[in-house]
Amino acid sequence: MKTGVVVILYNPDFSHVAEVIKAFSAPEWDLVVVDNTAGADDRLSDPRFKYIHCGTNVGIAKAQNIGLKTLFDRGVEYAFLLDQDSLFTPTIAVELLQQFKTMEKSSSIAAIGPSIYCQFSDCVDQGVLQKGKKISESLKEVKQIIASGMLLSRHAFERVGEKENGLFIDGVDHEWCWRARAKGMTIYQSLSACMPHRQGDDRIKVCGITFKQGAPIRLYYQFRNVLILARRRYVPLYWKLRHVCAIPVRYIVNRFCFGQGHERGKYMRFGLKDGLKHRSGPIQPDKVVK
Repeated sequence: MKTGVVVILYNPDFSHVAEVIKAFSAPEWDLVVVDNTAGADDRLSDPRFKYIHCGTNVGIAKAQNIGLKTLFDRGVEYAFLLDQDSLFTPTIAVELLQQFKTMEKSSSIAAIGPSIYCQFSDCVDQGVLQKGKKISESLKEVKQIIASGMLLSRHAFERVGEKENGLFIDGVDHEWCWRARAKGMTIYQSLSACMPHRQGDDRIKVCGITFKQGAPIRLYYQFRNVLILARRRYVPLYWKLRHVCAIPVRYIVNRFCFGQGHERGKYMRFGLKDGLKHRSGPIQPDKVVK
């Protein structure tokens, strides 16, 4: 039986996407590419996989839901989620799939993901406050994993529910994992399968502390979604304390230490405003305070 792979695109580097497509074009993989870019890419009309063009940016959560439901409706039982820049290979996928199938025999597993090799720090990410609980030499139980490289089953998707469209982008993967745990399911991270990954565009040190630097508009979703998720009972307390308490520091650093500080400040303030009002979905650019 085939295993599904969903790749989410938004103004991607086509050369890298082409490598992912080539790697997962073998008969054992059922590949779906969901494109959030405004214009369709004719180069992605290929009989080797299904190309779904959304016509506009519907957000990563909805794009993932579209891809997963497409695969599960076609009878696929297991599916991977990949970002457009994921350095993910069939070798990693096979290792994760074997571990998932082993664990589902004895536990209610929701998802598994690879260890993450941070390309900024040149080391495997161990987590800041939550390092997970090691259950074997090749596996540990964790509270959440990122979407890139995440493997889940049709059973888990049906039991936990879809990714939350309203969050749009930031926090989508973590929220789904926390919701799964609230339903009695477990999240695992592989210690034997490792994937290189970049989160954010850069890393900047300020007063000896390393901060992620991304596009200014992402700050809107990050600040807004922290306030939205911090109100939910199933979200871990350590995450609430860490991210809510970090808001003033992140604001100061992004506003006064990073480039495009004025624009960053605008998006952060708008994100805080909408977060307090519990507004979700895509940003409304015409309402951003200048």
